[in-house]
Amino acid sequence: MFTSALKSFSATNITANYSTSEHPISSAGPWKIYDATKKSTGNAYSVFVFDKRTLSNGNSLGRSGAAGFKRTVDEVVERLKKEASNLAKLRHPSILELVEPVEELRNGVLQFVTEAVSASLSSVLQEKDDQERSGGRSSRFVTEDASGVKKRREIEIDELEIQKGLLQVSQALEFLHENAGLVHCNLTPDAVLINAKSDWKISGLSFCSPADNSTKPTSIQGISLGEVLNIDPRLPRHVQLNLDYTSPDFVMDNNLTPSADMYSLGLLAIALYNSPHKSPLDSHGSVSSYKRLFSSGSTTPSASNGFLSSRPLPKDLSSHVLPRLIARRPAQRMAAREFQESEYFDNVLVSTIRFLDSFPAKTPNEKSQFMKGLNKVLPSFPKSVMEKKILPALLEELKDRDLLSLILQNVFKIIDLLPSARRAFGDKVRPALKEIFVVNAKQGQEKDPARDAGLMIFLENLSLAADNSSGKEFKDDILPVILAAIECPTPSIIDAALRTLPSVLPVLDFSTIKNELFPVVATVFSKTNSLAIKVRGLQAFVILCGGSTDAAADDGLNGLIENKKTSSSSALDKYTMQEKIVPLIKAIKTKEPAVMMAALNALRIVGENADADFVAMDILPILWSMSLGPLLDLRQFQTFMELIKTLSRRVEDEQTKKLQELSGTANVGTARPNEDFLAFGGVTGTTFDSGTGGNEDDFEALVKGKGGMSASSNGNNGFPSWDNTPSVMSPSTTTIRSSSSTPKTPSFSWSTQNPTSPSTTTMTQPAMGGGQPGFRTVTPDLARFSTLAPSSTQYSRPLQPTQPSTQPSFQQAPQQTPSSINWSATAAATSNPWGSSTSNYPNYSSHTPTQSGSSFGGMNTSMSNMSLGQQARPSLGGSDSRNSSFSLPPPPGSSSSPNTSFSIKPPPAPGSWGAPTTQKPIAPIGNSGQQMNNNAGGKKSSGLDKYESLI
Repeated sequence: MFTSALKSFSATNITANYSTSEHPISSAGPWKIYDATKKSTGNAYSVFVFDKRTLSNGNSLGRSGAAGFKRTVDEVVERLKKEASNLAKLRHPSILELVEPVEELRNGVLQFVTEAVSASLSSVLQEKDDQERSGGRSSRFVTEDASGVKKRREIEIDELEIQKGLLQVSQALEFLHENAGLVHCNLTPDAVLINAKSDWKISGLSFCSPADNSTKPTSIQGISLGEVLNIDPRLPRHVQLNLDYTSPDFVMDNNLTPSADMYSLGLLAIALYNSPHKSPLDSHGSVSSYKRLFSSGSTTPSASNGFLSSRPLPKDLSSHVLPRLIARRPAQRMAAREFQESEYFDNVLVSTIRFLDSFPAKTPNEKSQFMKGLNKVLPSFPKSVMEKKILPALLEELKDRDLLSLILQNVFKIIDLLPSARRAFGDKVRPALKEIFVVNAKQGQEKDPARDAGLMIFLENLSLAADNSSGKEFKDDILPVILAAIECPTPSIIDAALRTLPSVLPVLDFSTIKNELFPVVATVFSKTNSLAIKVRGLQAFVILCGGSTDAAADDGLNGLIENKKTSSSSALDKYTMQEKIVPLIKAIKTKEPAVMMAALNALRIVGENADADFVAMDILPILWSMSLGPLLDLRQFQTFMELIKTLSRRVEDEQTKKLQELSGTANVGTARPNEDFLAFGGVTGTTFDSGTGGNEDDFEALVKGKGGMSASSNGNNGFPSWDNTPSVMSPSTTTIRSSSSTPKTPSFSWSTQNPTSPSTTTMTQPAMGGGQPGFRTVTPDLARFSTLAPSSTQYSRPLQPTQPSTQPSFQQAPQQTPSSINWSATAAATSNPWGSSTSNYPNYSSHTPTQSGSSFGGMNTSMSNMSLGQQARPSLGGSDSRNSSFSLPPPPGSSSSPNTSFSIKPPPAPGSWGAPTTQKPIAPIGNSGQQMNNNAGGKKSSGLDKYESLI
């Protein structure tokens, strides 16, 4: 019915300017209340609608009766119009405010617009009754606003709410009685409306009339008690005077006095505590029944019968207030002002609400003291009162800058206490904060201490704002406040804003952090001259990179805080860390330890995420530079060194892994067979032959010149033998190594034309090798050897005479006739680099090897006196080769390989036997760039060349 009535609003002002919900949210007597929104402003209002077709009530009357009933209906309609017009004439905080005057449509519908209300008191009490009858389960009184969104109306009727409501109603009655000179005459739950702030307001002024003998000027017409007391059964009861809340002054005395409203107020107070929530008087809409109730004391509410309440009443109310309200004689009743000053309202909570209601009239000192004390009493308030009464009142006072910080302390305290804090914060608090700190701050750029104090309170409670906001809400309303705080000229505000980042980042997305938040932080960090802000900015970088800092450790100014890595999808990306943050840290000029250590923590988190090459080329140089700062103590320096070592190990590990992947082998320390360890790749690529009886440690000690290998351990004049190198022997003792099955590199050899087996062969135990023979020592009969001739190899070119020269020569000398070679003492006068540092062996029968060090003296005996007649001999890569390798056939019946290779020392020339040879010590072969001097023949040759030719 009302939906069809609303569709007929098209020609009215209200319908054209307001959007109205399809279903009513509540009712107040004959009126249905709809939520509405003004189209031009979006503000919320309420539309009261009455359809006079509800008055017929299905009555079928005759012609004469119909005419009389029509006149009665018209009177009711005029009285309802009067109710709306009376609201327009009365202005008070506790009287419902009229916004649009009443309009009458052609179909008989009345409508007017008021301030937004949530429900009538009668609807709330009815809901309460339904909840109690259902065993305490909430009836979930759901309403629908003008946009069609359904919501649950939450109005609590507790002790404080009742006290506050009755106080506000009495304030409205005081205004009517003393200022307007009017009597309400029909004060019932239908006449009390509750708005969104939980304030109680009086309406239902259709029976309002001037008091008898009132001298107050008024334009409101009076009523005739005789007419209004004539109850018409054909009309609905809610359009007639409600006798259950009427004073006996009207029914039995026929008097219109203000005290009659006080009697009604007492009955209303009992109904609020009663169960069900109704008046103790039940007249059934009959005047005669009403009179019978007052004919007996048992049916009349009084202190003796507990005022006919099914539940106990508050002591102060039943002892001091109700006896002076529900009194038969009007003179015994208290006035509205006395009611407000009674013991019933003498508690701190009610007094707090009363102070808030009169807050604008208080002095600045009283306001300040009130705000300081409010924080302590807030936990005692009901949640509904805090949300709907106190919180809106506080937000209205935010315009007072001197009280901004004190008010915000109480606002965030309420948000912390409310179970529905998210809704309250989003609807009321967040828009107000943005208005104060962003919109108003842009209008006035000058420094405002009061605003800074309020901003500090906001930053201290930012976690509450983050917990009660969605990501979009936080970005739109809260983030601008944080950015404004970071850019504030006050250092303490900047410091507080940067400390809020751990609460901010989880709410924001990556794009917002990188493009909106980080640039502001970086700008402030680069421009500030405050060391404290520098340190706080570096800690902010740690948070932005996904780390965390332990805020409990003495403010972080000693720089020794360990930051923990936390996985965060909103942390900055690697590119921003490397290209944005590291240059900012590198540009720091101060050497203060606090800043240096804070930079260390930032570089630690960046180093964990950056590429290895970036760590090596950019981060480590910065760390080294900072670590040598003159103001750092030992502990701080050690902290730098720990990070430098950690990052260096990471670079080493990743580079090693990279090279392993590129070389296609999983173990860099293993080389392929026959790989030359002097080739590119170093000694670490050499395979050591453990079958020779030696081990790798001895070999390394030998070649590095550490004297770790004794002369007796090699059996070849102190010169170690390698797999691919023939052993050097004395003429009397030949050391033979069994050839390996693996291919050998080419070696110089002198082979016999008619090989014969040696006359004697002696086996000697090697000095190393775990007891297994690794060498054979053979003493051949040199008389049985035929003439030696060079084997046909790539090295079978004749030796060339030594030409004196001061410059080293590495080229092959031109071939000459063998007979022209001079092997006389001329060559012996030249120092032999391959000679032993000790004297030559005088006998062939025994071999006493010389001590070998880092030089190869053990393999050399002076060959300057050796004469091989006209026999041609090869050159060993230089012009002064002395020793030769040759091959011998195996002895008969021997199982040794026919390719057994050994070295022999030719006998010295006559006249020079046993003469010691003076020579320069040879430097150890360390790398391919080290040279060895050879002074034989006045020439210098590369030690590496001789070494390579040898092996």
